[in-house]
Amino acid sequence: MKMSRREFLITGAAAAVAAVGTVTGSTSASGVEKQSGNSGSGRLSKSTKHFDILIVGGGSAGAVLATRLSADSRRRVLLLEAGPNFAPNDYPQVLKDANIVAGSSAYDWHYHTDDAASLGHDIPVPRGRVIGGSSAVNAAVAIRARQADFARWAKRGIEGWSWEDVLAAYKSMENTPSGDDAWHGRSGPFPIRQRTAAENTPSMRAFVDGAQTLGLKHVSDFNGAEQHGAGPYTLNVVDGVRINTGMAYLTAAVRARPNVTIQGGAEVDHVVFEGKRAVGVKLVDGHVLSAGEVILASGAFGSPAILMRSGIGPAAHLSELGIATVADLPVGNRLQDHPFFYNVYALKREANAMKPASGALVWTRSQSAAPGDLDLHISGTHLIDPKVSPTGGAIVLACAVTLPRSIGQLRLSSRDPRAAPDIRYNFFDDQNDHDRLVEAVQLSRQIGRSAAFLDVVDHEMAPGNAIDDGKALRANIVSNVAAYLHPTSTVPMGAEADPTAVVDAWGKVRGVEALRVVDASIIPDIPSAPTNVTTIMVAERIAAKLSV
Repeated sequence: MKMSRREFLITGAAAAVAAVGTVTGSTSASGVEKQSGNSGSGRLSKSTKHFDILIVGGGSAGAVLATRLSADSRRRVLLLEAGPNFAPNDYPQVLKDANIVAGSSAYDWHYHTDDAASLGHDIPVPRGRVIGGSSAVNAAVAIRARQADFARWAKRGIEGWSWEDVLAAYKSMENTPSGDDAWHGRSGPFPIRQRTAAENTPSMRAFVDGAQTLGLKHVSDFNGAEQHGAGPYTLNVVDGVRINTGMAYLTAAVRARPNVTIQGGAEVDHVVFEGKRAVGVKLVDGHVLSAGEVILASGAFGSPAILMRSGIGPAAHLSELGIATVADLPVGNRLQDHPFFYNVYALKREANAMKPASGALVWTRSQSAAPGDLDLHISGTHLIDPKVSPTGGAIVLACAVTLPRSIGQLRLSSRDPRAAPDIRYNFFDDQNDHDRLVEAVQLSRQIGRSAAFLDVVDHEMAPGNAIDDGKALRANIVSNVAAYLHPTSTVPMGAEADPTAVVDAWGKVRGVEALRVVDASIIPDIPSAPTNVTTIMVAERIAAKLSV
């Protein structure tokens, strides 16, 4: 049976959720109407007063920034989110249910890549359009980047991000009841839970057992001392609920602060400048809001697009669109994501349990990996519509190259702020990425043919037994490659001498004043892990830097 890439991603809840309700809040001391409940349709008052800090985007980074920066009662903070502003207890089930990923078009930006020329198809890249951002729609995998990832930052001349520094920040942001104290925090705002084998489905346990029969060690905690091997996932899921940053950080107590305003339904067109100094933003609806400092936290697609509409980006590209250049900077030039391929198996009817959906991981190294690197993932999930399986159940062994060498690019497709950007991943532009993804799929299929796994599997659905492990597999991977949905590095940080960097080590945009970017876009190169926890950590550290 032929399955679309989207069928692999969605588990039910395909219908759009009803539109958000009316504003029921009151006007704050800052002169902006504050929302309560799930309202996102309100508009900022034309009499809005000046804010000290205006944050654009309420996702994994923006929610953290608003919480930490508003802890100083003297600082007036405005958080703008293009999607609805749900209170922590008011998220709809499609966003709370950790077994559903990107399950509703109502909370999505509807982006896709423009890679048909090189791959033969475009790639859907769902992104959360809601308070909590993509942390409200993702698979809730809470795994840190590795020490080797930050060593590459140091090689780029980026200071202040040593492993010792970031480990302390990772620990302080999390609360987890398990694991070694040397590696884990107990009292932070973000819940991280280690899934156990007993919690997983029989087929997920068979996936881990099959990997171990091939010589991969068992990993009990991917956020601990060792990541090389196979074991259950570490997740930000509590009692089946995906805990996004809107829940974990923007609590009722934070929302009650008189110096913080959270506004949903507020989509930003561009940053407003006086000379080289950012003084506010203009919304798509025409409202202009002033602030002492602007922080873009709209993600690896949103932040570079806002920058370029504001006149910050490659001058030649801006000129093509009639945008006056404020700062000629290489915005959008270093886009990366992890290439992803679905190796799918129909489960035997007696073993077709599919919840919980996110279960286990193999993390290993390719034959060409650099010393100390782990550059391959095989992610075991049930994030697939069971109706596509003839047995009513399936398991996806999704293979990824986690340290790709290929570099993509992001550009504006139009000056219109409502037009999606032109996103090109250029997967396999470096042939080694293709070679390594083939290697990952071959390993996945070896696990799929292990005795432990065959006990629960009926047959391989994709790529299917008709596809051998040679040329046919290579071609099939190109035809069906997807994305792990971890975009980074479109506004990369770098040392002063780095001509490819856009911001400094703390998110300050070069060549202008009072403007920062703090989100996954500033990560200098893609880490070998899912990016959500690292994005939160980056926001925590920069917020702490700004609060000194």
